[in-house]
Amino acid sequence: MEPDVSIETSCMIRIAVLPIGPIPSSLFRDYASMLIRHSKIELSTISSFYTEHQKSPFTNQPWDSGSIRFKFMVGGSPPSPWEDFQSNRKILAVIGICHCPSSPDLDYVLDLFSSACKGYSSALVRRCFAFSPGDSQLEDGSRKGDNLILFPPADRQTQEFHLYTMMQDIAASLLMEFEKWVLGAESNGAILKTPLDSQASLNSEEVIKAKKRRLGRAQKTIGDYCLLAGSPVDANAHYSTALELARLTADFFWYAGALEGSVCALLIDRMGQKDPELEDEVKYRYNSVIVHYRKSFIQDNAQRVSPLSFELEATVKLARFLCRQELAKEVVELLTTAADGAKSLIDASDRLILYVEIARLFGALGYHRKAAFFSRQVAQLYLQQESSLAATSAMQVLSLTTKAYRVQSKASFANNSLPNGTGLQHTDSGKWHQQSVVSLFESQWSTLQMVVLREILLSAVRAGDPLAAWSAAARLLRSHYPLITPPGQNRLASALTNSAERLPSGTRCADPALPFVRLHSFPLHPSQMDIVKRNSGREDWWAGSAPSGPFIYTPFSKGESNQGGKQELIWVVGEPVQILVELANPCGFEFMVDSIYLLVHSQNFDAFPISVNLPPNSSKVITLSGVPTKVGPITIPGCIVHCFGVITEHVFKDVDNLLLGAAQGLVISDPFRCCGSAKLKNVSVPNISVIQPLPLLVSNVVGGDGASILFEGEICDVWINLANAGTILVDQAHISLSGKNQDSVLFIGHETLKSALPLKPGAQVTIPVKLKAWQLGLLDSDNSNKSLAGTSGRQAKEGSSPMLLIHYAGSSLPAESQSNGPAVIPPGRRIIVPLNICVLQGLSFVKARLLSMEIPAHVSETPFKTVSPNDEVIGTINKSDSLVKIDPYRGSWGLRFLELELSNPTDVVFEISVSVQIEKCEDDGSSVDGDSAEFHYPKTRIDRDCTARVLIPLEHFKLSILDGSFFMKESLTNGAVPGRSLSFKERNAKAELNASIRNLISRIKVRWQSGRNSSGELNIKDALQAALQTSVMDVLLPDPLTFSFRIAENNCTTRDISSPSSKGSVLAHEMTPMEVLVRNNTKEMIKMSLSIKCKDVAGENCIDDDKATVFWSGALSGVTMEVPPLEEMNHSFSLYFLVPGEYTLLAAAVINDANDILRARAKAGSPDEPIFCRGPPFHVRVNGAG
Repeated sequence: MEPDVSIETSCMIRIAVLPIGPIPSSLFRDYASMLIRHSKIELSTISSFYTEHQKSPFTNQPWDSGSIRFKFMVGGSPPSPWEDFQSNRKILAVIGICHCPSSPDLDYVLDLFSSACKGYSSALVRRCFAFSPGDSQLEDGSRKGDNLILFPPADRQTQEFHLYTMMQDIAASLLMEFEKWVLGAESNGAILKTPLDSQASLNSEEVIKAKKRRLGRAQKTIGDYCLLAGSPVDANAHYSTALELARLTADFFWYAGALEGSVCALLIDRMGQKDPELEDEVKYRYNSVIVHYRKSFIQDNAQRVSPLSFELEATVKLARFLCRQELAKEVVELLTTAADGAKSLIDASDRLILYVEIARLFGALGYHRKAAFFSRQVAQLYLQQESSLAATSAMQVLSLTTKAYRVQSKASFANNSLPNGTGLQHTDSGKWHQQSVVSLFESQWSTLQMVVLREILLSAVRAGDPLAAWSAAARLLRSHYPLITPPGQNRLASALTNSAERLPSGTRCADPALPFVRLHSFPLHPSQMDIVKRNSGREDWWAGSAPSGPFIYTPFSKGESNQGGKQELIWVVGEPVQILVELANPCGFEFMVDSIYLLVHSQNFDAFPISVNLPPNSSKVITLSGVPTKVGPITIPGCIVHCFGVITEHVFKDVDNLLLGAAQGLVISDPFRCCGSAKLKNVSVPNISVIQPLPLLVSNVVGGDGASILFEGEICDVWINLANAGTILVDQAHISLSGKNQDSVLFIGHETLKSALPLKPGAQVTIPVKLKAWQLGLLDSDNSNKSLAGTSGRQAKEGSSPMLLIHYAGSSLPAESQSNGPAVIPPGRRIIVPLNICVLQGLSFVKARLLSMEIPAHVSETPFKTVSPNDEVIGTINKSDSLVKIDPYRGSWGLRFLELELSNPTDVVFEISVSVQIEKCEDDGSSVDGDSAEFHYPKTRIDRDCTARVLIPLEHFKLSILDGSFFMKESLTNGAVPGRSLSFKERNAKAELNASIRNLISRIKVRWQSGRNSSGELNIKDALQAALQTSVMDVLLPDPLTFSFRIAENNCTTRDISSPSSKGSVLAHEMTPMEVLVRNNTKEMIKMSLSIKCKDVAGENCIDDDKATVFWSGALSGVTMEVPPLEEMNHSFSLYFLVPGEYTLLAAAVINDANDILRARAKAGSPDEPIFCRGPPFHVRVNGAG
């Protein structure tokens, strides 16, 4: 059998193309390619070379439409024993190709050409084409005869035209030789034999039969030459005669050959026409051809040379003629028949050629799986031969099957969309259950892929191709490691190592082996390297911009829409970047990755390689880094890996598709999951762009970056050091706060930073920050209490510390655009400095309550002066009495205290001090801004695991006037009327009341100190708020009327009242004039009925009783008075004490016609209820007269 046969093969003239003399192989291929282009010469173009010496036997030669066809046998071919049976198998012409610069001696060239032609005795025309001759060779070649054709140096178009002219000459010469042969065969008769005729000795009967067959065979041969000469009509006439004679002599073999020739003549005669009738005729005749070839075989079973190859060749020719999708069923039947017959072929070469042709035709139909199967049969036949060339052929054939089996090398295609095995598709796969598809894949498909790759590996090793062997072993190990035993995996690793030893250092392969590499993540920008878009139109250029980075969510970019499908990532020239990748080794052997680094095709990135050791069945996450070198976009499709002696590219997308196939059940195993790695979400590669250099600030806390351990309320100073580690100066900088507990930052050195600008590269500045530890929440406090037994405290919840946001930028001048576009202002940066504070629970509140005390005042001869709370009370209180001052409006020692019960759960001792900030007032009652004083009270010590109570006096915060607006505020604090919205006036009143409460709370400070350096302030806002919420009016508002007593001036008696012993004391048995002072604290006139009582030390009334011990003059009851607003009135009376001792004076009044304000202050229940005001007691010390 012969390869690449078709029905039209019978009309092709075979020409051997031979290299003559030394000639470079590339030049020989180039000259041969020019020659092969002229495989068809029109008969109309050879008339100038054709000479009719006698009448041509080709009477129906189509000179206008016919052509002569050539089949060039480059390198030549051995003579065929079937040349008499099929004349197209003969080498009818020989063309030698010579390169004159390599062969200067043309005589020697002609000798070599003559020697080469001796092997082709059937050649009718011989020509030697000598290319690029020199001048001397041109002169010498003109005398060498017609067989040497010189092609002077010229351009390619001229040489091709010259070559085409010479091929026309060869075609004309062959046509004239055919005419001579046909005329000689008809006159002399030719003896035509085939191997079938020479297999047995001929008896007399067979000799007679052979003589009868000679005429029919001669007619068939003449028909062959008519076909070769391009005259199908003449050929058909001779084939018809041959068919009649062969039928009469039962020469079925030659009958089939003649019938084949007639089909070829029919197609040549009707060239370009394809209609159903012609196809049916061809199918009918070729089926007859196949039948008669089979008959010839049956007729002589003892023959060692079988005509089966011709039967199968005819089957293949018919299949090739019918090969198209509409007739696929018929073609498949023919090819299946041919494949079955291949088992009976005697010659292995015929079987190999048949399998090649069957594979080609199945491939042409689109049946790639069947084509791959027969290609593997071809490879098996090659592998049966013990030669490197056969192994190379087997490897090449197997490489053609890799696409069908989905194990092709990446070098064979450009777009690798799916990894091995994930592209398995069937036209009817949708009808199958998914489990059936997975089962087929794992039990049959993978096994077949392994067999193919193993055959490629074996053929590559035999052929001595180490790169192909490495590629096959890599694909086999990477794609099918779960189905390979550990010893088999070790053998493949050895094959990789052995192949790499035979390769040059630095060899690259398109097919990666181990490890599996996938993208793990793009680390977030460090807090000191965030990039912020710069808004040139605003002074706060960072406002509204989010830092760059592939954040899934960031609070800084909340509310911003992502315009593109991918995240944007910005890198800066000269600043190192990092990417996390995960490596997996699912095999049972350990290996070393000599180097791995990021794959970047652009020339603006320098990657840093690292080496990694991977134990068996393990995975490892590594950090790959590099430095951008130029402005522009960067794409990172994967990694470059140097492992097992070869450099390969590992693309992230391939592994992603592999894991997708594993999730869908189409791939045997997930290499990362089987190594114990956690399931990882698909990480998309963001759009990366590189920008010009920017300034870079690096921060550190002076004294260490650890957390500052503070008790609740403790105040400390922190110094932040900022250094410019970039190459660009910092021209602008701004500090702001972010995060939780921002109130804990009391002071930031803004001016210190501004004074250091511009900050040059390498320069640094230290910024002071004052911090105050916040109060832990209830849950934090509970957890802290539970942990105190084993530790000294508990750190506050993560993320509760405030942060300094420092936005900074370089020059605001726009930079030059890299793409000749508009100038762009360089972006700024943001550095996050966490103020790490570890807050420990300090003092804790147990409870807070409001206490009220009545301490009687002593009656004095010096009248009380109405003063502000900050003024010294003349003659009544010395400096030591500053804790509790006389209330000028009540005229008594009546006090209210806020009692705080504190607990110390820590292991240190605290000292508590209370201070009250009091504003100084002018005479008109308005406060003076910025002028205030603090009163400090004695310290309270709280030992470890102890509790203590702290009293905070509230009398300094009394208001001077009782106004109706405050009662509206009080009603607002108790809650608005349901269903009614507050008016504007009511809202203002409520706001004023809340401001008053806050002002009161802010003026009370409870500070603590522990040791020498630990001090802070206790947060009592919530406790004060809760304690004052229900009694705020009692604390802030005065009574409507306040009473006080004093000794009236007596001009007759002179007494030293400056001495402390005389304060508030009178003599018995003397009439002592006294006055009661009544002050109206409202803005309305008050009418009242005043009464005065005097009680002894036992609390008994000592005036009205029958046993009275005090006489009086003046009115002591039923005294009607009208007190103007905000003024005071006095009422005089005299007392005569009979018995020395301690007495108490009490003043009370019943208000007549009380208004709503007074009733609200008294919290009267009904309009008719009398309003009674009682003053606090005043002590009178009565001394004896002697």
